[in-house]
Amino acid sequence: MQELTITKLRQTVANAADIPAALQAAGIGYTPVTNVNWPASYPYQPKMAFAAAHTGDALLIHYRVEEQSVRAVARKDHEHIWEDSCAEFFIMPAADGLYYNIECNCTGKLLVAVGKDRNGREPAPMEVMQGVDRWTSLGTEPFSVRNEPTKWELALRIPVRTFFRHQLDSFEGLQAKGNVYKCGDNLPVPHFISWNPIKTETPDFHRPEYFGKIIFE
Repeated sequence: MQELTITKLRQTVANAADIPAALQAAGIGYTPVTNVNWPASYPYQPKMAFAAAHTGDALLIHYRVEEQSVRAVARKDHEHIWEDSCAEFFIMPAADGLYYNIECNCTGKLLVAVGKDRNGREPAPMEVMQGVDRWTSLGTEPFSVRNEPTKWELALRIPVRTFFRHQLDSFEGLQAKGNVYKCGDNLPVPHFISWNPIKTETPDFHRPEYFGKIIFE
């Protein structure tokens, strides 16, 4: 099991567009996402790395991706985000077994839900979704498959209130578990890679037993 320490920044970061510069100024390093868990069926490995920090009241994430094609068909939140070029952050903030999947495609369309496994997950209400600020280097307009090598970036500012089934006042000192993924179910070459390895026979990101440890300073 890998571990990730999420540094607390002293300054306020109000907008997702400011996250990459804030992380760079703080000297936050990028963690590669390299586990190809099902190489026989899905051997393709796009390049992906992420950096994260928090400001007490918000989690800040910046993804860097390079892949051989991109797709962004979803037109609004809570659609089939995982079928597009998608970056995902799953986190279990408490010991009650509930974890959140925060999935965002390359044009900033978002899916947030909570539950104990993949079945019967509760989607976040609209006011929660609207509170997550997003920035992406590819803009916000949907598009069909672009079958060409593409580099793209995505930044998310995720307020503590996004975790709407928990009474969290701050990320400071939080001991959590989670994983980070890159997928694209309906891309010309589907792929499923992860930060922490997953030991299942077929692709399944909803496996909290394989989450890594996440420590918030």
